[in-house]
This record gives sequence, structure tokens and C-alpha cells, in this order.
Amino acid sequence: QVQLVDSGGGLVQAGGSLRLSCAASGRISSTYAMAWFRQAPGKEREFVATIILNDGPTDYADSVKGRFTISRDAAKNTVYLQMNSLKPEDTGVYYCATETASGQYDNWGRGTQVTVSS
Repeated sequence: QVQLVDSGGGLVQAGGSLRLSCAASGRISSTYAMAWFRQAPGKEREFVATIILNDGPTDYADSVKGRFTISRDAAKNTVYLQMNSLKPEDTGVYYCATETASGQYDNWGRGTQVTVSS
């Protein structure tokens, strides 16, 4: 019932920056928060960041805290992930997801590839 289109990935050198976007459409009235996850080659998917849509509180994985910033544009139904000071270990496929008030991640984007070279 919610469609997510994530974009903005690419190839960047260590220390560089990228901004990912996640545009939502459809029935989003039940969405409590939006989150970013990532999956590195050969590893399981891991949480990156989340933002509560109503008033904007955020949370981050320790590995990205201080380097990544999640934000929202309510008028555009879009969530962003600004990634600065990128490291090779940030490489992976990044996915955006919706989260219900009960903690269920029920809608996912297709993923966008982020590759950080050393």
C-alpha cells in the first residue's frame, strides 16, 4: 500500500559524500517512521538510521553517528540520508523502509548501491 523509491547511490572515494533519497507514495497515513538499512556483501542487513515522521526525532547506528544525517520533507513525502566522511566499510546496498507504530517494517524500497573506494 506504500511504494518507496530509493535513489542517490553511486561510487565515491573515501572521505566523500552522498545523499540518498526515498520518495514515498500511496497510503502513508499509517506510517510512523522511516528508516534506512544497508547490506554489505556477504553480510546481513543492518539498521542505519530512523526518523519519526510526526515531529522528527532521529536515531542512528553507532557506526554512522556523527557522519550520517537522516531528514524528512513532509511536503514531498521524502526522506533523505546525507552521508559524509564515507568509509569503505559503508559500502553496500541501502534500503529505505516504512515502520508502523507497532514496530513493523512493512514496506521497502528496491535498494540503491553505495560503493566507497579506498
